[in-house]
Amino acid sequence: MPKMKTKKSAAKRFTLTASGKVKYKKMNLRHILTKKSAKRKRNLRKAGFVDGGNVRMIKKQLLPNG
Repeated sequence: MPKMKTKKSAAKRFTLTASGKVKYKKMNLRHILTKKSAKRKRNLRKAGFVDGGNVRMIKKQLLPNG
């Protein structure tokens, strides 16, 4: 049986925390920032955490490492 491979697209987007949560970088902070408020940009800097339903699917894609 060959080794299981990590889905590299998922590995680049998500990381697993020590408690098993899935962390990701929020979108909409790359360009056209002049029309976005300072509060919105500040909140987009923080990491997001994936909701319960999708966690299993993402962990399965990152399986060899998580």
